[in-house]
Amino acid sequence: MPRFCANLSYLFGEVEFSARFERAASAGFRAVEFHFPYAWDKNELADRARRAGVEVVMFNLAPGDWAKGERGIACLPSRVSEFRDGVGRAIEYAKALGCTRVNCLSGIAPARAAPETLRETFVSNLRYAAGELGREGITLLVEPVNTRSMPGFYLRNSAQALALMDEAHSANLKLQYDVYHMQIMEGDLAATIEANIARIGHMQIADAPDRHEPGTGEINYPFLFERIDRIGYQGWIGCEYTPVGRTEDGLGWLRPYLGQAAAV
Repeated sequence: MPRFCANLSYLFGEVEFSARFERAASAGFRAVEFHFPYAWDKNELADRARRAGVEVVMFNLAPGDWAKGERGIACLPSRVSEFRDGVGRAIEYAKALGCTRVNCLSGIAPARAAPETLRETFVSNLRYAAGELGREGITLLVEPVNTRSMPGFYLRNSAQALALMDEAHSANLKLQYDVYHMQIMEGDLAATIEANIARIGHMQIADAPDRHEPGTGEINYPFLFERIDRIGYQGWIGCEYTPVGRTEDGLGWLRPYLGQAAAV
């Protein structure tokens, strides 16, 4: 059955980040993910997760300067050294948190950069990160993102991501399939997931077009969850959406699945 984790960068925003671990556990989540842990002490976060009784299952490599609009640096030829430093820092946090998945954001492609240079930079960085993380038992994920939310984002659909993964040629590299982003960019969700299930290491969800809870938009999530379960997906599904109101008030869609999980 589907296993859902709470994205603490989106959910439980009514309280400070450090308090969200306990709120997630109280709501029935057994695991959490978040965007970036680097503003907090890694041991403090590990203690928060331990005391709440939740597993930390995923976070992202450092994105560059998020406040200035950077959304990852993996495709940027001038930032390779910074990217590699970020891999080392992510390993430190992942080991402290007991986290075995780290996601790579490709970044926004510079307007005047040659496509071949961007591709070579990105693939080289994927190979490096997959190798370094793999030595520590940590899986590297890579995520396509819709260009409506992030104009100019380099990695923008499943086919492109899979092709670049093929080129990187690492057994330690998996696709992070974000249902919300891919509904906007390509649709055909169930068929794409089923065709590539062996290469998907993590999923995330939000309804389209407004990125709120499942059931608030156009995606048939009950159908999709049943299909994902039937084809044998064993990974986590991150709830990465903006709640319409108070987080707990919008979890009605999730309660049947949490109940099933508790019965196992």
